[in-house]
Amino acid sequence: MVTQTRGTEVIFRFFRPQACRVYLVGDFNGWNRTATPMTRGENGEWTHRLALPEGTYQFKYLADGEWFLDYAAFGIERGAFGWNSVLVIDAPASHVRYRAPAAAVIAAQKLRETREVHSLPAQTATH
Repeated sequence: MVTQTRGTEVIFRFFRPQACRVYLVGDFNGWNRTATPMTRGENGEWTHRLALPEGTYQFKYLADGEWFLDYAAFGIERGAFGWNSVLVIDAPASHVRYRAPAAAVIAAQKLRETREVHSLPAQTATH
């Protein structure tokens, strides 16, 4: 499982209680099999925190020489040497600007105009 925390920091979690060694391997570390060792927790969950620039990455877990995909990540894609898990790092929330779709903007504008018409004071008839 992959969780993006504050900013572009990511926590990788892999449950494999019987494993002796687990590594995080991906395009972010040049697919180096030993560059990013994971830490085993008491419950058998292996974790690693990593700060990555925004973008899309592919990765796998290597546990005792056996490859594993993370199906709880952002999907899987075929890579040059088989299937890989996908990780998408979004821009930190403080840098993301929301832009409403055009249809929503138009609907909000029509609603405002309707409210303005209905809130006009009633005109009194003069004879």
